[in-house]
Amino acid sequence: MDYEVRGAPSVSGTFKVPGDKSISHRALLFSSLASGKSEIRGLSTGADVKSTMSCLKQLGVKIEQVDGMVTVRGAGKSAYSRPDSVLDAGNSGTTMRLLTGILAGQQFETTITGDETLRKRPMQRIVGPLTEMGAEIVGSDKMTAPLRIFPSRKLHGIRYELPLPSAQVKSSVLLAGMFAEGETVVVEPVESRDHTERMLKLKKVKGLSGLETVISSDYRVEPQYYDVAGDISSAAFFLAAGAILPNSSVTACGITLNPTRTGFLDVLKSMGANVRIENVREAAGEPIGDVTVSHSNLKGVDIGGGMIPRLIDELPIIGVMAAFAEGETVVHDAHDLRRKESDRIVAVVDNLDAMGADVRELDDGFSVNGTGSLSGAEVDSYKDHRIAMAFTIAGLAAKGTTLIKNAEWAEISFPEFFGITQRLVVRS
Repeated sequence: MDYEVRGAPSVSGTFKVPGDKSISHRALLFSSLASGKSEIRGLSTGADVKSTMSCLKQLGVKIEQVDGMVTVRGAGKSAYSRPDSVLDAGNSGTTMRLLTGILAGQQFETTITGDETLRKRPMQRIVGPLTEMGAEIVGSDKMTAPLRIFPSRKLHGIRYELPLPSAQVKSSVLLAGMFAEGETVVVEPVESRDHTERMLKLKKVKGLSGLETVISSDYRVEPQYYDVAGDISSAAFFLAAGAILPNSSVTACGITLNPTRTGFLDVLKSMGANVRIENVREAAGEPIGDVTVSHSNLKGVDIGGGMIPRLIDELPIIGVMAAFAEGETVVHDAHDLRRKESDRIVAVVDNLDAMGADVRELDDGFSVNGTGSLSGAEVDSYKDHRIAMAFTIAGLAAKGTTLIKNAEWAEISFPEFFGITQRLVVRS
């Protein structure tokens, strides 16, 4: 699907985004490992989370969905049954990486694959530590999917120091640790998003090498009720529009304010945006609140180091914002952008360049010298949901008309995106 978007004078209004994708995946997976009934409200409606649900059903987990409430009837962490066919994670790296950690501890052989894009993404980052724990996993020559996971020999706990911050790798190893003899310790040099630790109530301590999280084979997941907070990564697109379009003000209702996820809000503030946070409360162990962003004159910033894990998914839309900021914005230490659904460094740079931005590719990020405007152009989603959405917002702020090729990829995480976009736009 190609999507045409015309430049808009402003955006205005309140909106509610779907449940947070990261929390939704984990709510389903953790509920499947519990003994008893768990209920989930506000589950993400995106295709990625549907992939997790589909895989769990193939593994014999009973899941029902009625009037927005999802009920999962778990039977314990070793109650999965061998699937009749290959598991399909679709486009979801979270599904593949976290579920592989669980499957490494099962007593049957499983193969998990994904779509063309996911089959290009590196899986050595989880296969390495899982193999060190005693798992037997075979992938392609480049250690990409499909992954063939053989029946578990007895896994043993390890101490694993993450070479790069990654919530998916951390979670995969911790989940395998539930099936491993002894303790499994994951050490992070820089803290990544901590939904797994919060939802499983795992203790995290400051060690000599970084933050340490511990789990052991006697850990039991308790059934519970999850009220999934709104996805801040989805809200970021509209909050960015509020910041860069004149006479604009938008409010995202009930989004997660987890400190490991609010780097985007910190960048907005440092760029000079008007940001107001209200009605702060808690849902399923996560702080949530309503965030309003209004237009202001933005300035360029430097983004790198420990900030990157807190806003890795928001970097494409930050690149768009940078084109409207005064001065240079530099994103560095973001090598992981090259290993997402697309090479997001290339995607951001090429699309911004097509729209007339002063942009430069770096090995570990990009730099944008703000000119205050963009021009409508033909851009490509690169089969990446966040690129499709970021450049829809770029099109709203640009002069003329922008055509986003393959825009349907936005549905991977946010099927409601285009509907909310149309509702917030103010036309004279």
